[in-house]
Amino acid sequence: MSYIQRARTRAQALAQAQGVNILAIESSCDETAAAVVRDGRQLLSNVIHSQIDLHTLYGGVVPEIASRAHVEKIDAVVQAALHEAGLSFEQVDAIAVTCGPGLVGALLIGVSYAKGLAFALDKPLIAVNHIEGHICANYLSASDLQPPFMCLVVSGGHSHLLRVQEDDSYALIGCTQDDAAGEAFDKAARVLSFPYPGGPKLDALAETGDATHFILPKPHTQGRYDYSFSGLKTAFVNLTHQMKQRGDALPLADLAASFRQAVVEQLCDKAMLAMQDTGERVLALAGGVSANHLLRQHMAQACAARGYMLYMPELRFCGDNAAMIGAAAFKRLQHGQIADLSLNANPSLRLV
Repeated sequence: MSYIQRARTRAQALAQAQGVNILAIESSCDETAAAVVRDGRQLLSNVIHSQIDLHTLYGGVVPEIASRAHVEKIDAVVQAALHEAGLSFEQVDAIAVTCGPGLVGALLIGVSYAKGLAFALDKPLIAVNHIEGHICANYLSASDLQPPFMCLVVSGGHSHLLRVQEDDSYALIGCTQDDAAGEAFDKAARVLSFPYPGGPKLDALAETGDATHFILPKPHTQGRYDYSFSGLKTAFVNLTHQMKQRGDALPLADLAASFRQAVVEQLCDKAMLAMQDTGERVLALAGGVSANHLLRQHMAQACAARGYMLYMPELRFCGDNAAMIGAAAFKRLQHGQIADLSLNANPSLRLV
């Protein structure tokens, strides 16, 4: 019997079992992460090695440096995750890994390591979409959350409104037509000369500013639930450029607050519109931008006013991590979806 035949047989048994331990690996960008998750919701360990210090000098992630750092750290991170969980390799039931989207070189490190580990241990291999991982981070924070529900995924590369279906599939409701919200935050932060990573720094400074000081344009999109941040980003760049040309001092806190307000209003307004039109009563946030203080505050207020239930991942699960990959992998395992050793990285992998 071949490896994949044995893996499928084991996966069928695990789909009905309890106490399933999944070792998950995430390396899609600049975090080398590993975690052990039991039954998709119980976190046994979560280890992250951040590369921020390596990339700060360059003002953003350098793919070649990221890949090299993953090679150097991945084995130690996996060993640390197992140690923290109190498990051996033999006590792991399956191996999960992010296969896309992301930086191709970075993804390949995790995929290659996971394939070798799964084959050596004779364990099922589960391929996970990074975006599904962000959505499933909510399962780690909320034991009562079950599909169906609406999910707003907001990150550096994605701004999507998705419906999570009863069968754990996904339906696209709306998405950005150009830039993602996280990309817009990063661009605004660079314009204000904040060091990488600028998004969290912009969010923190905005807390002290006047969000009504500058009125930024609200974009119009062809799709009723779609987003657009390119025009907003350009307007912000032009505003600051004109102030600099006049020799005006930049009111950094007010600029940060005004930009953040414009982005958050758009995210909230379209999400509430989609909830109203579809009749959904449960909304979840996901992705790195779901850590944004104002977004969490405004979304909580909007949902409370309409009687919607809102779920938000804990801050430690908003950024890239392997725990969310383990949670998503358990869903794929329950549906019998395992990968063979031909698995490859797919930097442009789509969820829907």
